[in-house]
Amino acid sequence: MTRVYLHTFGCKANQYDTEVVRQALELAGAEIVSDPARADAAVVNSCTVTHAGEAKMRGLVRRLARRRPDVRTVVMGCAAAVDDGTIAALPNVAGVVGGAAVEDVLSALAVDAAAPEPVLRRFARGSRAWLRIQDGCDEHCTFCATTLARGANRSRPPAEIVAEAEALAAEHEEIVLTGVHIGTYGRDLDPMATLGELTERLVREVPRVRFRLSSIEATEVCDRLADLMVSLPDRLAPHVHAPLQSGSDRVLKRMGRHWYTAATYRARIETLAARLPALGLGADVIVGFPGERAADHAATRALIQDLPFTYLHVFPYSERPSTAAPRLGSPAPAAVQRERSAELRVLGDAMGAAYAAARIGGRADVVTTARRKHRFEGLTGDYLPVYLPTDRSVPPRFAARLGTGMDGLLAEPCAERP
Repeated sequence: MTRVYLHTFGCKANQYDTEVVRQALELAGAEIVSDPARADAAVVNSCTVTHAGEAKMRGLVRRLARRRPDVRTVVMGCAAAVDDGTIAALPNVAGVVGGAAVEDVLSALAVDAAAPEPVLRRFARGSRAWLRIQDGCDEHCTFCATTLARGANRSRPPAEIVAEAEALAAEHEEIVLTGVHIGTYGRDLDPMATLGELTERLVREVPRVRFRLSSIEATEVCDRLADLMVSLPDRLAPHVHAPLQSGSDRVLKRMGRHWYTAATYRARIETLAARLPALGLGADVIVGFPGERAADHAATRALIQDLPFTYLHVFPYSERPSTAAPRLGSPAPAAVQRERSAELRVLGDAMGAAYAAARIGGRADVVTTARRKHRFEGLTGDYLPVYLPTDRSVPPRFAARLGTGMDGLLAEPCAERP
């Protein structure tokens, strides 16, 4: 029996792809191991969003080879899709599979594939699962290599998505709808198809489970999605992660993000926040993009301060091969990028702490995510991490009233629904 170690870098779409590979390996008779020292083979799912992520992936492959000189490693995913031979030359790499073709991964591992499952039935761990509804992106942001790696938008048929959601709902309490550009779901299948329509169908046909949207453009959160969050927050989590990247229209234009401006982003978020007083709101922000001036950074900071963000993911600009951004000039100096990044992270942390404090005494729908030595951990619908002591029985999902404890927000189970 082949023993395989799996490791994933990057986004929820990558995590989903790894789970599909895991399921295929198990059906083929392989054993999935959590300790690389026990592995005969390894599958590393790669990310190409930043050079730091690629460097970590290469470091892991080298460590695997040092620890197990006879290990066979297959690198799959986005960085693999744009590999110039660097990954293939790493020690013990038996194959480089661009994207997530399961049959190619198993072939590179010399594992005979069994008949494939039509749907992903469970995630290996936890009460939450991801469900990829589409892949690829038709936009061409000047900083992004993901489109180069994953190609054009490709939506899965609704019936296939519903079937997979039904299977996952039997094993998990929350299903996160993920992809590369989920707001464009269905455009390649039917001019009238929308993410809102798909989500309504999932909520209607797959009972009990809580759905959540992964990263989605602010201007693509349609009224149908907002209505579900307002009327059925226990079925569609009131949480939006809306990439901002910059609050400067000049920088957004240089980034190739033509479908929104700072004003349209602001308007959509303000409309959502007015309808959803308990709203988890996150954003990605790139600092130091080529040509970014102090005034552009100030515009980003001001927009963030004006909107009810509960967390931020802040990234210094990372030049990616074959993208257009390097032709736009030099990025901000590294010291400036560090200063601006730190400033926005401090701001995001303060806004998140203020939101969490304001939620104390309120009700929440909690999914239990982990058990540590002295506590259970959970996640609310509006994306707040919470905990409970281990001196009680905790169901995988429960209604709670939020309070304060030594480790942060304390979720006290209560009888009523949130």
